[in-house]
Amino acid sequence: MIPARYAATRFPAKLMQLLKDKTVIRHTYDNTLATGLFDEVMVVTDSEIIFNEITQHGGKAKMSVRTHESGSDRIAEAVADMEVDIIVNVQGDEPFVQKDPLQKLLETFNDESVQVASLMQVLYDEKFIKDPNYVKVVVDKNMNSLLFSRRVIPYPRDKEVAITYYEHIGVYAFRKQALMNFTSWPMTALEAAEKVECLRYLENGVPLKMVVTKYMGVEIDTPEDLERAAKLL
Repeated sequence: MIPARYAATRFPAKLMQLLKDKTVIRHTYDNTLATGLFDEVMVVTDSEIIFNEITQHGGKAKMSVRTHESGSDRIAEAVADMEVDIIVNVQGDEPFVQKDPLQKLLETFNDESVQVASLMQVLYDEKFIKDPNYVKVVVDKNMNSLLFSRRVIPYPRDKEVAITYYEHIGVYAFRKQALMNFTSWPMTALEAAEKVECLRYLENGVPLKMVVTKYMGVEIDTPEDLERAAKLL
């Protein structure tokens, strides 16, 4: 499921921006479909413009009935009456999505204790480590998430300690009941402050199993990201 909101706060209409020969949202949809991992791939949107962009090019899309605060809430509405086991949430602004990371994400569910999983990649550039548009995550020894933040975490008080910084990539996978639980919980204080939806899981005692992936390209959050994505493409 690919949640796709038209009126993004930081970069309105970003999903309809052209990247070479087609829009950002079509790159995301086509690359997700091309992995061959899923029984069904669908865009879930509040926008007739995005709905038409996908369906007119042969893709599947569904209009949201209600207004939603997060992509997970939007997906939960769409799958509430579906018979599904695992739901993968690929954010609409992930035009470089690849098969290998998604396959590794799905494999985490061979462990029945895993309820929610997500991706992360190593951040090397200090500029991006300090950039609040890049959500950072710290994990325990079992690769379970401890905290997500737009600030620099962990804070390098001791400059001599070697720290690996991870960027959280906006790709999630859930068991259906975990997702439905998420939507039944009210927004939490950390989630509201940071505007990072997965903090709601942590504040309700549900860790995310994190999977390290190699470079996943550029998430489109700003006009500058679109320029970087065009060069990468």
